[in-house]
Amino acid sequence: MPAQPASARPPLFTWEFAADPYPAYAWLREHEPVHRTTLPSGVEAWLVTRYADARQALADSRLSKNPAHHSEQAHRTGRVGIPGERQADLMTHLLNIDPPDHTRLRRLVSKAFTPRRVAAFEPRVQQLTDRLIDGFAARGSADLIHEFAFPLPIYAICDLLGVPAEDQDDFRDWAGMMIRHGGGQRGGVGRAVKRMRAYLAELIHRKRADPGDDLISGLIRASDHGEHLTENEAAAMAFILLFAGFETTVNLIGNGVYALLRNPGQRALLQESIGRGESALLETGIEELLRYDGPVELATWRFATSPLTIGGVEIPVGDPVLVVLAAADRDPARFADENTLDLARADNPHLGFGHGIHYCIGAPLARLEGRAALTTLLSRLPDLRLAADPEELRWRGGLIMRGLRELPVEFTPESTSGATSADPSAVH
Repeated sequence: MPAQPASARPPLFTWEFAADPYPAYAWLREHEPVHRTTLPSGVEAWLVTRYADARQALADSRLSKNPAHHSEQAHRTGRVGIPGERQADLMTHLLNIDPPDHTRLRRLVSKAFTPRRVAAFEPRVQQLTDRLIDGFAARGSADLIHEFAFPLPIYAICDLLGVPAEDQDDFRDWAGMMIRHGGGQRGGVGRAVKRMRAYLAELIHRKRADPGDDLISGLIRASDHGEHLTENEAAAMAFILLFAGFETTVNLIGNGVYALLRNPGQRALLQESIGRGESALLETGIEELLRYDGPVELATWRFATSPLTIGGVEIPVGDPVLVVLAAADRDPARFADENTLDLARADNPHLGFGHGIHYCIGAPLARLEGRAALTTLLSRLPDLRLAADPEELRWRGGLIMRGLRELPVEFTPESTSGATSADPSAVH
């Protein structure tokens, strides 16, 4: 089949692209798998779209996470990375550093953020899930993003970090500002980051004086051969666990529910499996939802520290490289029936949580929240259905994350006698 002319390349980063980027990514995979483009911020970067190339790039030590390696130093103007993190002195987290600093920090954080701690948190996640559904179950309609997918991970990560209940609504406001303005109005994000940084500094000070059984206290206590996290490092790690941990889960739940509503046969199989008390399809189903329309569209920034070749293309020193997870996870060279949602898919080494030393440290928590959300929604609201034309739904226009702005649904109202609490403040 002859190559299509360059003029046939679909446009990137339009609103139409945000709603469905997969046809454009399929074109890039076939014709320009390593593609240099100008991002909406004006930064020039390489997009890597094939699975094999993506997996290689994610594990390549010549691609640094430190934005200081960017040839244009665009990080100083906030055009790469998280808006406001430099001004708020929150740069020393796992998404911005390389070994040996990354090795040291990840080891220290892992001492506090253990699988055991996450597993022990499951009853609290279930309690939050039920109480949020209680807030709208008797009404017969809801916006699942704002009333469920968004508050669940915010309150969960706040509880895990040890943010007192009376302060958690402030975190919800700051997080909401990040989601609303993350696609372009960066000033709002910067203000939210500064407020969060000031609060975390004060909270860490309180936890040093009166530690508890929470993650921030664990970060403060964590040591390795007598070495501890500095206060800046602890604040930056708490910040990135919140920033990266909540929006990925918002989108995992939102995109996942939307995919199930658009694929009724698969949704019915999952509901039947949950009704029988079986977990196998739920486990593989979460992984398939991460592959099919995952929460992270592009992996976070990487910068070439020496010349390298990806997919036959030479990448100069200092150039940014963005691995397109959404494209790699629908690569037909790796996944059969790549555009089909198959909750029972067994051979599924998706890249939804990354690959290599930067694999998402919060993946177990995201999976736990995703399982609780889907199980409880499908059990309590069995006839859940979309309450809008899919063409009317709006997607957020950010570069890294992929998620819906809203997800209106309808269902048969649940009897109030079965509700745990109709007061949304009861999540505290």
